[in-house]
Amino acid sequence: MKKIIFLFFLIFSLSLFAFAEKWDMPTPYPSSNFHTVNITKFAEDVEKLTNGEIKITVHPNASLFKMTEIKRAVQTGQVQLGEVIFSSLENEDPIMGVDSIPFLASGYDKAEKLWNVSKDIIKKRFEAQGLKLLYSVPWPPQGLYTKKEINNVSDMKGLKLRSYNPTISRIAELVGAQPVTIQAAELAQALATGVVNAFISSTATGVDTKAWEQMSYFYDIKAWLPKNVVFMNSKVFESLSPAQKNAIMKAADDAEKRGWSMSKENYESTRKTLSEKMKVLNPSTKLQNDLLNIGKTLTNEWIKKAGKDGENLIKSFN
Repeated sequence: MKKIIFLFFLIFSLSLFAFAEKWDMPTPYPSSNFHTVNITKFAEDVEKLTNGEIKITVHPNASLFKMTEIKRAVQTGQVQLGEVIFSSLENEDPIMGVDSIPFLASGYDKAEKLWNVSKDIIKKRFEAQGLKLLYSVPWPPQGLYTKKEINNVSDMKGLKLRSYNPTISRIAELVGAQPVTIQAAELAQALATGVVNAFISSTATGVDTKAWEQMSYFYDIKAWLPKNVVFMNSKVFESLSPAQKNAIMKAADDAEKRGWSMSKENYESTRKTLSEKMKVLNPSTKLQNDLLNIGKTLTNEWIKKAGKDGENLIKSFN
């Protein structure tokens, strides 16, 4: 009798394992990055909330797909879900670059307000492309890393400035720098080989890449707080049971709240690390004013590109 009971439970356990959905989730950032740590917890929560019915394998550091390939991989069903930095999608839809308009929303409170007024239209844009938006988490404020001292934007002329979105490419153009498109996973090598000699990014990226090994200055200009967005294939989501859908969205809501807190904590800790390794400075008044003027130019340019939806979005934010 004991053998029969044992065999029953063995078969039952094996059947649960056999029918568990196994999902792959590519992300562009290293496993130690707070975004990836948050995603790993999200995956654990999904498995727990679905009682093991959905198991997500996280593939960090662009090991499965490069960031530029992740969205398409999710759309075509090669993977079930993924993560990209939101503004990298601006070339295909200007609305996607709203959180990278310089100095529009330079602190966490303003960044959260901007997300709240923009997420409904962003969800609709994703839905039209067969994608289900799950959650979004900001990077710490973006600062300027350089080898040389920068007192005004004319000092940036001739720099090879790493770009990860159209906004930075446009900034490079306006200050006379050369934009060089480099993905996060390739940045450390690009710095070491001199492919770029300046970049605008968060304190988190500076620590991830050990920027102090090649850069001497970090200017905490708080240009914007770009967000990463996590999304999944809409058909996959719709194929789930109501309980599984609720579990996914519960884990996503928790990940968004947790992620914003992690971002704030990360900014404090990584800024401290940078200050121990390199010169961490606030921008001069001249540099700050020069950058604010660039921000106004780019805001107006973005509204023209984004059309009525973009104009209404900025009005709502203001």
